[in-house]
Amino acid sequence: MSVVIVLEGTAPDRFTVVVSPHAELAASLHVLTEYGHHAEHAAWAREVAASAPSGFRTGLRRFAPLWTALRWRGFYPGLGEPLAGLSPDRFAELTAYTCASGYRAFDFSRVLHDPAQAHVLRQTASVLPQPHSALAEDLLRDPERLRDDLLAFLDLCRGVFFDQLWAETMPALSRAAHRVRQRLADEGPAAALLSLSPSSARLDNPARVVLDKVHHAVISPARSPVLLLPTRYGAPHLLVKDEPGLPPVVHFPVHAPETGVTLARSRMLALTDPRRVRLCRLIARQSMTTADLAERLSMTRPQVSRHLRALRDLGLVRVERNGRYVHYGLDLTAVERIGRDVATALQY
Repeated sequence: MSVVIVLEGTAPDRFTVVVSPHAELAASLHVLTEYGHHAEHAAWAREVAASAPSGFRTGLRRFAPLWTALRWRGFYPGLGEPLAGLSPDRFAELTAYTCASGYRAFDFSRVLHDPAQAHVLRQTASVLPQPHSALAEDLLRDPERLRDDLLAFLDLCRGVFFDQLWAETMPALSRAAHRVRQRLADEGPAAALLSLSPSSARLDNPARVVLDKVHHAVISPARSPVLLLPTRYGAPHLLVKDEPGLPPVVHFPVHAPETGVTLARSRMLALTDPRRVRLCRLIARQSMTTADLAERLSMTRPQVSRHLRALRDLGLVRVERNGRYVHYGLDLTAVERIGRDVATALQY
């Protein structure tokens, strides 16, 4: 599956790059809830959790569905009104999508008034991990109270950790936003979008950029302007928000991972061939020539060359030229990264 951004007839001004404290708050709350996915920030997350008041820890558990699998749209720009000004119906609709962890197959526009929509919400949330179901019940019971409780929790976050985090993080986000704006202006939308993710591709007829994601969406900036938001605490995730009736959002890491899911998978598959494994074991110890490897492996030189070329193209083998000899060595750093790169790519 993939997210397709159609660029036919799209000018750079159809993309707006903004820095959003609410979006970064959501990303940091995700880290605090699931810091096992974010090794870079795990120590910070444990420190915040250990020193935070009990009310913060309670809210972190209660509202977790708003920043786990499907990020709550209320954290992102483009709503047309502040969070505190959301009507109960609008708040309920956006929150119901998150409690159900999806929006394509649902209509929650009247979830507070239509028993059938409320039933779908309850049924869908009940099969998800808690507290999805509990949050859905709180929403249906008293949406205004839930909204007020959420706003109070978000305000509590400021004193507990976010004011300091934002002061430290905002300059990096501003620099990242400036880089993307410059690329949009100098190179155009395709180049700017491709720079956001290693798991992306540019296709023509029609011109489009395809992001490798686990859900499908087609976004046309010519019809609806797209918001691009950098994140530090959201890394390695790249999120695409495309709720009906709202401007699409691409929430991208300040520093995109170097390895996408396709390359990570290809590196793993390359090492499933027993002959390549034997070859790698030899050149892990000492760089060798094609002739040396052919003799040691009882293979022809063309066979060895094909395996070396495949490993070199995947970035797993380095080449050293010494006079008239060419030696091949295993890039142990790249091999050591395979597991980490796979985990990062799967989350991206």
